[in-house]
Amino acid sequence: MSFDVVCLRPEADFLRVGVTPPKALKISYRAPDDAELARLLRDARALVMSAVGPKLPASLMDKSALKLIQVTGAGVDRLDEDALKRFGIPVANVPGGSNDAVAEYVVAAASVLLRRLAWSDQEVRAGRYKEFRAALLAANLTGLNGLTVGIVGMGTIGIAVAKALRAYDCEILYCDPSPRDSKSAAQLGARPAPLDMLLARSDVVTVHVPLFPATRGMIAAPQLAKMKKERSPARRSMSIRSSRQSLRIRCSLWKAMRRGACFSRLTSLASPARHRSRFFVRPGRTSSACWCRALPR
Repeated sequence: MSFDVVCLRPEADFLRVGVTPPKALKISYRAPDDAELARLLRDARALVMSAVGPKLPASLMDKSALKLIQVTGAGVDRLDEDALKRFGIPVANVPGGSNDAVAEYVVAAASVLLRRLAWSDQEVRAGRYKEFRAALLAANLTGLNGLTVGIVGMGTIGIAVAKALRAYDCEILYCDPSPRDSKSAAQLGARPAPLDMLLARSDVVTVHVPLFPATRGMIAAPQLAKMKKERSPARRSMSIRSSRQSLRIRCSLWKAMRRGACFSRLTSLASPARHRSRFFVRPGRTSSACWCRALPR
C-alpha cells in the first residue's frame, strides 16, 4: 500500500496542538528507523520529520517520488543537502517555531547555574545544608540582572532571547555577520561586536546558529580560552550546552573546565563523575547554547 505522506513524528504530536491533516491525504506515521521506510518513500509524495534526531541517509530519498521534505523545526542538518539538490527534492523548515521556548530556556538555565539551584539541591539532599549555605552566602551570588550577555547569531531566536534578557537590564552584545533584523537588535539596545570581544566581555554567552560547515566546531579550545576571566572565583565562567552538538568540541570544554576558564556546563550529555555536582543534565531538545560565570567548588 502506498501513502501520500510519510511522517516521522507521532500523530499525537499534531493532535496535541489541534492540527488535523486533510482526510483526503493518506498518511503513514513511522519511526525514523522503521525497516519499511525506504519502501514507503519510493511512492510517497512528501516526508514530514522533526528537526531533532539522527541523520537520515541520503539513500532513502534516492529514486523516490518525494516532491517535498517538511522539517517541523528550524534545523535541517539531519538531511544531506548536497544529495537532495542532486535528487531535486526541496526542503522546507519552520524558522522561529521555538523562539519563545529557547528564550525561556536560556533565562532559566542561566538562572539555575548562576544561583546554584541544582547544585544546592544536591548538597542539601546529601546532608551538607549548613556548609553549603555558608559557601553560598560567602560567594554573594547574583542573578542575571545587570550582566553582560553575548549572543552569537542574531536571527529570529537571537532576537527573542535578547527580548527576554532585556527585562533583566542586561547589556547585550551580539556577533552575526549578516543579522536578520539589525534594526530590531538596535531597538533592544543590542550592540554588534567581534566574536573575540564578545567572549572576553560577556558574563553569559548564548549561541543560536544553525549547524553548517562554517559553524561546525566554531566554539572550541581557542574560543573558550578567550572567555571572560576575573580574579574573584564567583565571577569565573561556566558553560551551558543545548545547541547542536557539533558546534563545539567536547574535549575542549573539559580542558577549559580543568584550568578554570570554563567552570561548569549545562549539558545533554553524561558528565564525568568528578564534575557531576557542577552539572545540570537535561535531554537535548532546544537549539541554543550559552556560557555564564559560576561559583567554583
